Parts: sequence; structure tokens; C-alpha cells
Amino acid sequence: MTDSRYDAVVVGAGAGGAAAAWRLCQRGWRVLLLDAGPAFDAAVDYGLDRPDWERLGFPHKRGSLGQTRFAPLQELDPDNADLRSWSLGQGISNRESRRAVSGPGYHHVRGIGGSTLHFVGESHRMNPASMSMRSRFGVAADWPVSYAELEPYYLQIERLLGVAGPTEVRDRWRSAPYPQPAHPLSKASRQLARGASALGLAWDVNPRCALSRPFDGRPSCNYCGGCTLGCPRRDKGSADVTFIAKARASGRCDLQSDTTLLRIIAADGKAGAAASHIEAIEVIRDGQRERIPTQRLILACGAIETPRMLLLEGGLGNAHDQVGRHFLESVGWTSIGRFQTPLMSFGGLPADSISWHYNRPDAIPGVVGGFRLSAAIHESDMIGAIAHAQRAVPGFGREHKRQMRSVVGSTVAVGAVGESLPNPQSWVDLDPNDRDPHGRPLARIHSYVDGMTVQRLRAMARATRAILKASGAVAWVEEYGTYDYFSSAHVFGTCRMGVDRRQSVVDADLRVHGFDNFHICDASVFPSSGGGEAPSLTIQALAVRAVDRMVSV
Repeated sequence: MTDSRYDAVVVGAGAGGAAAAWRLCQRGWRVLLLDAGPAFDAAVDYGLDRPDWERLGFPHKRGSLGQTRFAPLQELDPDNADLRSWSLGQGISNRESRRAVSGPGYHHVRGIGGSTLHFVGESHRMNPASMSMRSRFGVAADWPVSYAELEPYYLQIERLLGVAGPTEVRDRWRSAPYPQPAHPLSKASRQLARGASALGLAWDVNPRCALSRPFDGRPSCNYCGGCTLGCPRRDKGSADVTFIAKARASGRCDLQSDTTLLRIIAADGKAGAAASHIEAIEVIRDGQRERIPTQRLILACGAIETPRMLLLEGGLGNAHDQVGRHFLESVGWTSIGRFQTPLMSFGGLPADSISWHYNRPDAIPGVVGGFRLSAAIHESDMIGAIAHAQRAVPGFGREHKRQMRSVVGSTVAVGAVGESLPNPQSWVDLDPNDRDPHGRPLARIHSYVDGMTVQRLRAMARATRAILKASGAVAWVEEYGTYDYFSSAHVFGTCRMGVDRRQSVVDADLRVHGFDNFHICDASVFPSSGGGEAPSLTIQALAVRAVDRMVSV
């Protein structure tokens, strides 16, 4: 092995990299954890206590949002006009004939904690039925790891995070209860539960890594509703206050923010698919380049930047043209309705309730791939007065003010997140024109909504509308989805795992095919996306399992 003061270098301090670093330290290894983004101070950077909290949003700092480019997106079909995004205040959102990119398109955070700083905190296990998509339905790929193998790791991580969850587990069997009692449902979610029940749909408490009681030096949640804006209290189990804090407390983890990975250097000093051993990495920090000897490299940069890093090195791990292929994105639809009854929908825990009724991959007649439903007013950024004034209440003046008084707190959203299946028109490559400050091509996303996805989106829209109507909504305020916009926080599949190296990039232990000391620990390894499950818990379970496997070798 190469002489180094570190047993392993982990690049990327989000869900997967943080979990891997923690487990390596727990097993006695010396670890260097790097991230291209900044560190955040929960007590200083998050502005939920400020009067301008709504305008502030998540406080992106310099370097915390990576650059991504997009290939031209598809023309929109007039026959799918019912899936166009719109709001009462602004009308049709995308007035072009092509699918557009919403905001940055790929919604993420670079930095210490990664996108867990910005996430809602849903803590979902993968539905076992979604892990055999190829053998059961002839699509995507089967997972080379079973639910039974992941279950003890799920349990360990839930205990470390302090996940609060229900007693009812449905398809996701458990060997022990959730470590914390479930959060109470908000008034708005109780209203949705009544509507779902009228339709014969179960409406459950959503498992969340926000503490329902004090744990491990962190306070219980105060139900302010601001999870996606950064949690100043640290009750949300983001990676910085859980895995990374514990890794650093071990004395075995050195942490470097604002450190950009420039090169991955193979054993013979050349990058290439034929190499079998990583010798070092080259990084830049504070304008200074540094070569870091690497006994074991774990890449955890996410499903966009991880394939980019491999492609920049001439295609490391890409002997069979699999790097960047099988790109899976967020497939979503949200309907927002207005109720006559004040429901204080701006309060409570975001996404506190969920329905798994359509989650199985065969749950929609004639469609492969399911979806989940959940309360979603907080994720839609419709909790403050500004959002209501711009999107929910048209006009201005005295009448506008009168309506605002009755509408704020009476809008309720139901969101659906569904399966994303690979298609040959969706992948990630290197942009031929645009480059980063170091002269390297940026990642470019190709995305295509195929016919099966359109059918699934239509089923999702029907379900969200039906629940709102059954719950008592008297008017529609806004609807939006991924048919006419690319807008993804969850992306997967670009370095997927598998047994056959001709169809995958890493093996079941997340080791890059053909290498003995190179692993990938992020959502790029997912063979399928699942029917709307949030991925962070599965990313972490896979990462901890991979560390256990590599340490035992």
C-alpha cells in the first residue's frame, strides 16, 4: 500500500461520504474527509429567526452550489396540457414549447453535510418490491444487495440519527421499532388523513430524522416548519451534526472544506480504465495544489459530479461505457388547494404524513413503477406571506389584502414522488463548451420524459387532486410537476452497482470494477430509484455496509 498518514480519503461530505467516514473512524481507520463546498455554522448561517427568513431561503454560501449544464430538453406535447405547471397568481409557468429548467435544475448543496443540510429529513427504507425491477418487470436493474442484508444497517443508522417513526411499517419489515416515537400530525395533515380515508387510502406518519424527544445532546423539534431552510437547533439529523460530528469526536477524522478534487491518479501515474489501483489524488485549496497519497479512495460526490470526475480522468471505471448512463431523476407532481377552514398549514413538521398506497412498482394498472403521496406545503415553499401573494392570490390592493388574510394558512399541498426508469435519452456526460474555473468541462444532464413516465405522472396528478377534493379543498391554487420542468433534488443511477460489470460500474460492495482500493458511496450506485422513497437512509446504509466489507477484507 502507498505510504500515507491516512488509511482512507473520502471525497464528498454529504450523506454517503459522511456515513462512510464515520464508520471508518469507528473501525479504527484514520480518515481525511474533503468537500468542495464550505462549512455551515447552524447558529450563524441559518436565518429562521430573522424577519426576512422567507426571502433568504436556504442560505447558499460561496461554492455551495455546483455548476451544471443541460442539453436541450424535449418538445412538449399539446396532448399533455393537463400536466403543465400553473399557479393562480401567475398562470402557466412555462410558456415555452420545450421543457424548461426550474431554477438551478439540480437542487443540491455542496459543503460539509451536503444536501442533508437542505433536505426535509424523510428517512425511508427502500421498498423490497422495488429492488428487483429487471427480473420482475424487465426494466432498470436488480439490486445485488437484498433488503434483508440492508435491514440491520438501516436500523443502526436510524438509531444514530434518532429517527421518529410509526408503529405501522407496511411493506418495509423491521427487526426492531423506530428509536423515537412518531411526531404528531399537524392540523392540515389530519385533514388530509380524513380525505384519504374516504378514498380508502392509508395515511401514515412519515418517518423523519427530526427528533421527537431530546437525544444525543440535540433538542427535540419545535415544529417551526423550516427544515429545508437549514435547522439552527440541530434537531434535524443532517450529516454534519450526526455522522461528521461523531467522526471528528473520534480523533481519527481530519475535515477539509473548500477543497476541490482535481485529479484521480492511478497506480502507474496515468488515468485510464485499465488501471487497477488508485495511488493519489490532486486537490486545490486556497489556491494551492496538493497531491495526497491515497491508500483507499471513496468517491461520494453525488450522481452528477461522481460520473463527471470519472469521465474527466479519461473514463475511470468506464470500460463498458456505463459511467453516466441510466440517469434517474425526480419524478414529481404537486397540487395545492385552498380550504375554507383555517388549518395553520404553515406550521408543523414538513412532510409529516405519507401514503404508500401506490408505492409498489405494480400499483398502477398498466404502468410500471409506483409513487408515494405526502403532505407537501412546506416543500412547495408556500408557507410565507410572500409566496401566497405571488402565487396564490392574484391582483392587488384592498381586495388582495383581504384575501391574503384568509388564504395564508388555508392552503394545503399534496405531493407525489414516483419511480424514475432509465431510458437511452437520459444520461450525464461532459459539456463540450462550458468549463469550471480550473478549465475542466462541466457535467451536462440529458433528460427525457418518456411515455411511461407521462402515464405515471398522470396517475400521480389524479391521486393528489382526489385527496385534496375528498379532504375539502374548495379551489385550486397551483399545480406543478416534472413533465414541463426539470427540477430534481434526488438523482440516481449514473454509476450503478451490479454483478455484471458490462452493465454496471461498481459491485455489490460499491467497489469500482477493476480496482482494489476505489469505492463509490452515493446515489449514483442505485440500480433503480424506488417509488418515491427519499434516498438518504439507503445511501447511508449502503455506505456503512461497504465500509464493513472493505475493512473485513
